[in-house]
Amino acid sequence: MEKNPTEGCASGVCIIEAPCKINLHLRIGERRPDGFHNLESIFATLALTDTLCFECTGQEGESVLLVKNEIPGQTIPAEKNLVLKAVSLFREQTGFSSALTIRLDKRIPVGAGLGGGSSDAASTLLALNLLAGQTLSAERLSEMAALLGSDVPFFLAGGAAFVSGRGERVEPVKPPKGLWVILVKPPFFSDTARAYRILDEARERGFRAESFSPKEMLSKEALIRALEGAPEAWPFYNDFLPVFLKESGESATAYQTILENLQKTGALFTGLSGSGSCCFGVYSTEKMAKIAEKELSGGKNDVILTFFLAQKANAVLEY
Repeated sequence: MEKNPTEGCASGVCIIEAPCKINLHLRIGERRPDGFHNLESIFATLALTDTLCFECTGQEGESVLLVKNEIPGQTIPAEKNLVLKAVSLFREQTGFSSALTIRLDKRIPVGAGLGGGSSDAASTLLALNLLAGQTLSAERLSEMAALLGSDVPFFLAGGAAFVSGRGERVEPVKPPKGLWVILVKPPFFSDTARAYRILDEARERGFRAESFSPKEMLSKEALIRALEGAPEAWPFYNDFLPVFLKESGESATAYQTILENLQKTGALFTGLSGSGSCCFGVYSTEKMAKIAEKELSGGKNDVILTFFLAQKANAVLEY
C-alpha cells in the first residue's frame, strides 16, 4: 500500500469540473466469464459538467458529502455515490486521512448513459491526489479507477478516446472540432444491468441488427479515421439501440421519436449514449444547434445544448 508521507493536508480547497461523455460508437462483445462484456467504443467528453469542491478541514476525520441537484427529481443514495467510494479507496490505498467536506453540484442527468457518476469518481481521485501532494502516478490512478467502474479510467484524461476491454483500455484520439451537441433525455432512466440483460437475451434468441451496423466489422483504425471525417458520414452505431427500438412500449416509442426529431432539426448524426436513456444529435454550427434546442424544448424531455471538449479541465487548488 502506497502511503502519503504528509498523512493528508491540514487545509486546502480543490475545485474540479467533471464532464459528461457520449458514446459516438458502441459495439458490445459477448459476455465474458467474469460477467463483464468486452466492448469497443469511441468516448467523447462534453462541456456539460458536474462541479466538485473538496475542502480539507483537519488533519484527520471523516468525509462529508453535500449534494446540490440542479435537475429536479434525481437523487443518488449515499451508499451508491461513487464520490464516497472513490474517497474510501483513495484513503485505503494511500493512508490519506484528512477530514473532508465535499460539495457536489450535480448537473449531469443520472441513468442517462452520460457517465456522470464515473466522471465524478475520476475527478475525486484527481482532486485527492492533488491535495495529497501528487502521491500517485497516472498509472496507479488508472488502476484504482478501474476498480471503481468500467468507465472511470477514461475520465482521468477526458477528451476523446477509443475504449476497449471492459473499459479499462483507453487510447486517446483527436476529438471532433467545431461541432455542437444536443442531448435529449426522456423522462425515464436506463438501468445498465437490465440493458445488458436485454441485449444478451435478444442475442440468445438470434436477434441481429444488420440494418444498424455494417456487415463487415470496422477495425479500430477505420473507426478512428472515420471520426476525422464529416459527421454525416460517420459509420458509428450503438448495439443497444436496435434492441431497445424492437421492444414494445413507451421507451421504444420515445427513442424513435427523439431520434426522428433530432434528424428533422438538422442533426448530422444521431445516436444513443451508452445504454441510454439519453439520445444526442451532432450539429455543424452553434446557430443550427440553438434553433434545434428551441424546437425540441418545451415538452417532457430534458434538452441540453453543449459541445465537445478537447480535454478535461484542470483541477484548481487553493490554500
